[in-house]
Amino acid sequence: MKERNDLDKMVGKMLILKDIEHLSSRRSSVYVDPEYEKFFELPMFMGASTNDITTKCQCFQFSPGKEPALRSYTEIKQLLDQGKKRDVKSILRENSWPINSPIRSQLWPTLCAQHNTKPPMVEGFYWEMVHQVFGTTELSEKPIMLPSFVDATHCLPYHLTSTGRSVADRIVNVLGYDCPDITYSPVLYPIVSILLHFMSEEEAYHCVAALVGSKEKVFINQTKLLHEVTWKTVMQIAKKHTKNAVAYFQRICPGVKLERVFMDWCWWILAGLPFQHLVRIMDCFFHEGIKVLYRIALVILNLFHKECQSNNEWSPDNIKNDIGNALVKFCKKIPVSPAKLLHAAFSIRGLSSTYISRIFLKTEMLLKSRSVLNTGNKTLVKSRSSDNLPTSQSQVNIQMMSHTLTIREKNFDTMDVKNLIQFIQERFNLFTLWSWLPVRITMYQPVLLYTTEEHGCSLTTFYVRVEQHEPTLMMIKTCNNEVFGAYCSSRWFERNVKDDKGQRQAYFGTGETFLFSLYPERAKYPWVGIENDKDLGHASELFMAADSKMITIGGGEGQAIWMDENIRFGKTDSCKTFNNPPLCPSGDFEIRVLEVYGFVGA
Repeated sequence: MKERNDLDKMVGKMLILKDIEHLSSRRSSVYVDPEYEKFFELPMFMGASTNDITTKCQCFQFSPGKEPALRSYTEIKQLLDQGKKRDVKSILRENSWPINSPIRSQLWPTLCAQHNTKPPMVEGFYWEMVHQVFGTTELSEKPIMLPSFVDATHCLPYHLTSTGRSVADRIVNVLGYDCPDITYSPVLYPIVSILLHFMSEEEAYHCVAALVGSKEKVFINQTKLLHEVTWKTVMQIAKKHTKNAVAYFQRICPGVKLERVFMDWCWWILAGLPFQHLVRIMDCFFHEGIKVLYRIALVILNLFHKECQSNNEWSPDNIKNDIGNALVKFCKKIPVSPAKLLHAAFSIRGLSSTYISRIFLKTEMLLKSRSVLNTGNKTLVKSRSSDNLPTSQSQVNIQMMSHTLTIREKNFDTMDVKNLIQFIQERFNLFTLWSWLPVRITMYQPVLLYTTEEHGCSLTTFYVRVEQHEPTLMMIKTCNNEVFGAYCSSRWFERNVKDDKGQRQAYFGTGETFLFSLYPERAKYPWVGIENDKDLGHASELFMAADSKMITIGGGEGQAIWMDENIRFGKTDSCKTFNNPPLCPSGDFEIRVLEVYGFVGA
């Protein structure tokens, strides 16, 4: 038996040396320093000479005489074409392709392209943009000034050559030119550098552009606000899912605010983890989005906490002065393989996309509300600009279209007092409603998508004209002249979206949804979770629901707005989601006019 084992080891060594020779002759990218390519591969093969390293790194589990059963790009592409994204997710999580596998040169562009929301770019578009920005398509030998949204201290090259770094510089410059809304995005440059290991400059640009423009999932934050929301979301999740680790850090560093540790959470991963770990994480990230990084961060915290208990290198005296830096150093020596790291990350229970989105939106709304509200008495701070007021063109658009806010250009000389008062009141209602919208939405022009006055009273027509738009503003005028409605943060099409078990979810939407009343009372009713840090339960998150027979907004011991399939009758009650009173005195109402607005470009 011992002789047989020795023979197997010898055969294994010979085959591994052959694989290393093959890998060293196959360049993953012309932008990568060739001195480091073999270095990146070695950890996967060192198990041939020692028994323990194969268990530490399972990126490429080796069995003498047996090839690993890894899925091909063709198989994955077929599943994506068939819309089987859950199957693709499982494959990406489980298949540990070698770090230098050529599959990523096809796989990553395909994964990124599925998130693209813009029309396909015409051939040569990128090079035309390069020429516009730099005046030539030739790569300059002089340093390229990076856009202001890049964090100069974290332009991680991952062993790109000087040419590769110049190419990365050029990509982020062109992206900044094409996407002027990006104001702060420190992780963008490192992701471009990683992409360039496996594809051309043009392909890398198209990949990152698709990630930046994604509407369904978050990949790359693009503003300082969202950057802050993200690390605070990670902190909130960690307090629940890594309680012991968080409590330990707070105990050994009582003078250090927890926020200081989590502000740099993304650099634990991007600047700390070995490249072979990072590549496997990106396999999943390009399909699933930033939630993958959240999971990895939680595993890092738990592993670090465990090591702190048993390894003197990470004793309290050694790390208490700078836990953030210690975490990055720990990640450089992380004691688990990429496969085990991912397995641990995806084994965390109770960390669904819905849960993460709820925490994220709650954090975002809190930060926004604190910038508007005085935290002492919650009184409104006087506006210093007109950013959240409707532009003159927006006013014209609504005035010309609306039957609910029936504002028309009028001759003041012939207007009696009663009509003048009504005109002023309706105009004030418009400004009030506009001030309640999220600031980013006020930058867009409103467009009337559906009105019962022109499109008839049919829920089917309502869905055809409205369901693909996000967000929408719904306004109802009753036969008693009450005016109320809702800002709906998600597409009505989501009534058809199925969960991981293949079942349609009854309710959908996010915490940005709110109710409002304009007449006879003027009031806004935001989501109850905005200013409440406690878990308020399922009833507080019943934002929107719809089917072929009705539409509902708000739930929990009543429905804030309910309308029938003929868009003729409705009812309004108090509900737990918005803690609102009935929006009209009688509770039941007959609809005179229903209008739904979208926002061009949102």
